Amino acid sequence: MVNYSESATPTAILAHGLAVVRGDRTVLRGLDFAVPPGRVTGLLGPSGCGKSTLMRAIVGTQAKVTGTLDVLGHPAGDAALRSRIGYVTQAPSVYDDLTVRQNLDYFAAVLLPGRAHREDRRTAVDRALHDVDLTSHADALAGRLSGGQRSRVSLAVALLGTPELLVLDEPTVGLDPVLRRDLWNLFHRIAADRGATLLVSSHVMDEAERCHRLLLMREGEILADDTPEALRRRNDTPTVEDAFLHLVDAANARAAAPLEESQR
Repeated sequence: MVNYSESATPTAILAHGLAVVRGDRTVLRGLDFAVPPGRVTGLLGPSGCGKSTLMRAIVGTQAKVTGTLDVLGHPAGDAALRSRIGYVTQAPSVYDDLTVRQNLDYFAAVLLPGRAHREDRRTAVDRALHDVDLTSHADALAGRLSGGQRSRVSLAVALLGTPELLVLDEPTVGLDPVLRRDLWNLFHRIAADRGATLLVSSHVMDEAERCHRLLLMREGEILADDTPEALRRRNDTPTVEDAFLHLVDAANARAAAPLEESQR
């Protein structure tokens, strides 16, 4: 059973004691964190640390979630959130045998069904194409696009409903540095122009420097919830990656201390 409470501090996402158990494995271990609105928050950590599970919990598709998880003022998974959240999974959510515009037309029809919304759908598609800079590729088959362009089509689908929260699961994985830079610039434009909140996961630590705020994860736990600058300063390190390693070493030392004590 998940319980929810009001918070006096404006947040897009608020979690307390959030846990997920899958079989005999605890995937998320009592997480406490907050994601500020209108900013780009990075969810960073190694593969297998629980990032995707946490994102599924936030969008309401993860089973066996306990603790508190409040999203845009509602319990995660609440029906009122369906049109307010855009979710982009690791695999591009596009049909290869359709053009970019046909893909967007299809998903817009799902979001805005009926004749009364015909003009709204056309406007939403044109706006999404412009936002991800794919207007010139609107008539290209999705299956013939580059990896970066396909990622942008998936992002355009998520933008159709003008969501207040975008949850992006490793959107830059496998892309070259130029495409990664371009996507991060796009994320910041969306936050600035639309006032949207973005939660972007990655296992590439140098992407941490591109975020307004960071959640650093390891083995189902949140090691830090802070800005990149504050993390570097507090851990006296030149980079966020060094700060992350410092936090991991400290956590390992704390875990080893009781074992060493018991062996004396």
